[in-house]
Amino acid sequence: MTVVREPMWDDAPAGKLQGVVRHFVSFLASLGWAARILVGSVAAFPSVVLRRNGRADLVKQLYITGIRTLPVVTVVSLFTGMILALQVGLELRRFNQEIYLGAAVMISLIREMGPFSCGMCLAACVGSAIAAELGTMKVNDEIAALEIMSISPIRFLAAPRILALVLMAPLLGFFCCVIGTMGGGIIGVTQLGVDFRQYMSSAIGMADTKDLFVGLLKALVFGVLIGTVSVSEGLGTSLGATGVGRSTQRSVIVSFLLILMLGYMITRVCYQ
Repeated sequence: MTVVREPMWDDAPAGKLQGVVRHFVSFLASLGWAARILVGSVAAFPSVVLRRNGRADLVKQLYITGIRTLPVVTVVSLFTGMILALQVGLELRRFNQEIYLGAAVMISLIREMGPFSCGMCLAACVGSAIAAELGTMKVNDEIAALEIMSISPIRFLAAPRILALVLMAPLLGFFCCVIGTMGGGIIGVTQLGVDFRQYMSSAIGMADTKDLFVGLLKALVFGVLIGTVSVSEGLGTSLGATGVGRSTQRSVIVSFLLILMLGYMITRVCYQ
């Protein structure tokens, strides 16, 4: 019996300078590869919408991205709102300002925590699955088979997945804000003695339209980057099952880091 081993991943550079150069070149190559996938996918969006098979793939990806992630998104956003309400409410109680609890929770969710929670859930649930699925197809030579048949993997595989994330991320981000606000209201009524109507009046009255647009913009940007990162990592997989695991891990880590950094940058630009 012949034992087939997975190829080893050679990460040991000969020297420090060589290691720095290797990582820098690898970073530039990954950035260019991701940009190529994003541009190609955006160019293929009309084809996805106009073709019957493309619409079927898009509907399937919308279901996977939106409906199947709702339980996780609901639990995460509910407890995010409850934690915000409890922590903020305890501090507001010290100054007898519990009437502003709804405004504090709503603004925090719309501006930052709603899109952030949505992005983290999508990166963990959807992005990792995309990277693992496409990575498995790559190491099993299914991507090469598509290319032999003159079928573009970017148009056939990447575009529907990225478009589904672009469409569903703002909706899920808004859903996170609504569920989080309800969770904050539950804590306000049951543990902080705040009237629910007063809570909702404060939440709706203090939130600005700009806050909503900034939150939706963040969710849209997060959807684009999660889709691009996960697809690029999946299609760039090599080294068999070891590479699939590495690509899945990298897609989640890179998505998390980009969500944090871009979330800060958008807030800094919009509220400076």
